[in-house]
Amino acid sequence: MPKRAFRIAYDGRPYAGFQRQPDRPTVEDAVFDALRDLDIASPPPGYAAAGRTDAGVSALAQTVAFEAPDWLSPAALNGTLPATVRAWASADVAADFHATHDASRRRYRYHLYAPTLDDDRAGEALDRLTGEHDFHNLTTDDTGTVRRLDASGKRDGDFLVLTLTAGGFTRHMVRRVASLVRAVGAGESDPERVGRVLGPEPLDGPEGVATAPATPLVLTDVTYPGVTFVSDPDAVESARGVFGERRIEALTVARVVDSLCDGIE
Repeated sequence: MPKRAFRIAYDGRPYAGFQRQPDRPTVEDAVFDALRDLDIASPPPGYAAAGRTDAGVSALAQTVAFEAPDWLSPAALNGTLPATVRAWASADVAADFHATHDASRRRYRYHLYAPTLDDDRAGEALDRLTGEHDFHNLTTDDTGTVRRLDASGKRDGDFLVLTLTAGGFTRHMVRRVASLVRAVGAGESDPERVGRVLGPEPLDGPEGVATAPATPLVLTDVTYPGVTFVSDPDAVESARGVFGERRIEALTVARVVDSLCDGIE
């Protein structure tokens, strides 16, 4: 049976992360349940995913690959997936393709609420974080902490959108980078703190870097050399419709909360 890779987008807020966990709802559970409903073994032969995302983290381009029947398109998969999880593109891949190990680059975006942040200070922190460093003070991992990071930020209204790209990321690394950038941009930490964080000495307790909230974080791209994903028009329409409805719900909630804030005198 041929192997196929699927791009999966999801709103991570209802889930305890991507990877399966005992007694907690995860995105991977939703994918496996959908495959079982389609009479496909779960997990299917050759299955692997691009990586795990934490509880509350969303994705545009999470990627799963496995041996799939010819008829299994993204639209067919969406027929049994919950509305919060949508397949939208696919690619035929080699039999030895591995969605985790064959990824050459991963990109995350963190939507940092930052109406009062100093963009120049935040940009200086991002510049200092760019390059190859040992990020041992920005992760809970004990090994594999040396990474080459490309970090940048772009102002979008009240938000500073951080774009972080690397071959791979250690646990909580992106969220701790966001926390460090916010502290420098807010004037709570000096830019030189970045150098201390990247230095050899472990920083714990008050000197350590807190983990920023998960919900502003999105996995936006995973790159595989030589693999071209083709969008499924029906699946794209479905995904845009579903997430468009969730956007309206979120905007409505925000408006209601605004009225409460503004009405209290």
